[in-house]
Amino acid sequence: MRTSHLEPLAVVRNLGILAHVDAGKTTVTERILFATGTTHKRGEVHDGTTVTDFDPQERDRGITIFAAAVSCAWAGHRVNLIDTPGHVDFADEVERALRVLDGAVAVFDAVAGVEPQSESVWRQADRHGVPRIAFVNKLDRAGADLDTAVESIRRRLHPAPLVVQLPIGSEDGFTGVVDLIRMRALTWTDSGERAADAPVPAALREEALRRRRLLEEAVAERHPAALEEFCDRETLSADTLTAALRDLTHSGDGVVVLCGSAYRNRGIEPLLDAVLAYLPSPLDVPAVRGDQGEERPCDPQAPFAALAFKVNATPTGRLTYVRVYSGTIEKGDAVWDAGAHRTERIGRILRVQADRHDRLERAVAGDIVAVVGLKSARAGSTLCAPDAPLVLEPPGVAEPVVSVAVEAGRSTDTDRLASALARLAEEDPSLVVHTDAETGQTLLSGMGELHLEVAVEKVRREYGLALNVGRPRVSYRETVGLGVSGLVFRHVKQDGGAGQFAHVVLDVEPAEEGFEFRSAVVGGRVPQEYVRAVEAGCRDALAEGPLGGHPVTGLRVTLTDGATHVKDSSDTAFRTAGRLGLREALRACAMVLLEPVVEVTVTVPDDAVGAVLGDLAARRGRVSGSVTRGGAAVVTATVPLAELFGYATRLRSRTQGRGTFTARPTGYAAAPAVTSV
Repeated sequence: MRTSHLEPLAVVRNLGILAHVDAGKTTVTERILFATGTTHKRGEVHDGTTVTDFDPQERDRGITIFAAAVSCAWAGHRVNLIDTPGHVDFADEVERALRVLDGAVAVFDAVAGVEPQSESVWRQADRHGVPRIAFVNKLDRAGADLDTAVESIRRRLHPAPLVVQLPIGSEDGFTGVVDLIRMRALTWTDSGERAADAPVPAALREEALRRRRLLEEAVAERHPAALEEFCDRETLSADTLTAALRDLTHSGDGVVVLCGSAYRNRGIEPLLDAVLAYLPSPLDVPAVRGDQGEERPCDPQAPFAALAFKVNATPTGRLTYVRVYSGTIEKGDAVWDAGAHRTERIGRILRVQADRHDRLERAVAGDIVAVVGLKSARAGSTLCAPDAPLVLEPPGVAEPVVSVAVEAGRSTDTDRLASALARLAEEDPSLVVHTDAETGQTLLSGMGELHLEVAVEKVRREYGLALNVGRPRVSYRETVGLGVSGLVFRHVKQDGGAGQFAHVVLDVEPAEEGFEFRSAVVGGRVPQEYVRAVEAGCRDALAEGPLGGHPVTGLRVTLTDGATHVKDSSDTAFRTAGRLGLREALRACAMVLLEPVVEVTVTVPDDAVGAVLGDLAARRGRVSGSVTRGGAAVVTATVPLAELFGYATRLRSRTQGRGTFTARPTGYAAAPAVTSV
């Protein structure tokens, strides 16, 4: 791969914007683009004029559905920014984005604080080890309170929030912030223009000094160098504070908290400064590792390695979004697709600006770009130098929980529909297309009702197909309620030539989750290679349970004994014995049907609480809490997913359109015996 001198990696930031739906995430992104001069007009979600929500469905629904990448420049740095969805149905989009990011800004509503999906995306970022800073947005709203929002961060997310700003004014009178690090007032005009920095207002000086002291103590408590200076001087300099906050952000021992109002364009410039000051560059994160332990440093001179995290079919070609971890690529270069085991050629390299693109001659380590010309790459594919192959860990894909049957409105469109659904699944790995073995229907499975609605509408709009869509149905699971011991299964097959012989004895018992397999065979009665074959066969049997053909989970299988034949035993025979033996064992067990359940948070006027509680009870919901916040009641309940279909319409009718709700998956629970599956 050829190399060329480009901008230093230390001035690059790969940044994600994370939040609960309606926390103002897309508005923050729009204001960042405006502040950096990337756009010359402030896009508004309610007007459908945003840069990152460019898909027609996003503009129609007023929510972010697809992760969108944009690039901008600030203070001599390049910021590659990904605006992620906030709705739980599109959590896999967030997962794929987090896999390739170096840092993130978590946006919180100053009235609501930490909301259910805020917590979910925070945990996702924890799993990927992505450093974050927090931005408490909407301080101009009635009921907004920075301290309450920060306390919810401390209580529900459990980081150490390090607040570096103090609001100037409250609610509609919010005009700016006090920078507690450099003790200055940052204000904005009514039109959103940044005013000149000024001294801290006299009315706030005592409070600002108190909060600065609390910040110094919190930082000194967690950072050795800061503690040393604090003990010597009983205060911390601005430079020491900044350096310590950067270290604490990178280690995850603290989260810097800023505040503002993105809609009114107040607080965006300090947020950008904080991104550069505290979040890591590609050089600050560990070298990426392959599945065999190979390390690739973030170096343009190293062998090329990149991870594809998003695929998008456009009228002008198939775009593959990649994070380049090491090396350099140029237009026309050959790369190795480690998953597909084939060589591909880079046709074009594009700097992505949502739905617009700027052509590049090359991309280097640390960059996020889109490439054209790859035919086989999927989300999660590793691209690397042909002479230095490796495989990077792909983003995780959640199991779908809801399915709908789809068929073409005209029989002549059946092949076109199959092609369209295959392309959908290629772009979004969390969508699964399969055929029902009993009915022959084509089933589209996804993460929720909205996820499937969006997918179906995309087929209708982009492919011009008329579709018939069945009612949504949830994906059930089966588990072992009461196990069996000592089940004997003999697989004997003789049809000329070499036969098949395998004898296994299995114990099956409930487990907390997933599937566990272990061997208790003594004396070598079943050789180790056959034990592995029995385990593989048992895993095959988990695909269909005895109650309704649903996947089986939550069990432990122990191979306690067995026997072999000198000539007829083989891996194939023992794998078959494992599969058929476990199926027979499951039929002998007391099985339990499991249904997906979700935590629902409903926000309604106080006078509608009774109706909402009654409706949740009718949907088999279990209320776990109810609080009053800003004149509205917030009810939290656990509800079976199957009971939530159509709930949005029902809630609006019961609350005269004033109620809203969010839901997030919490796992599976035993379903009533009368549940129809």
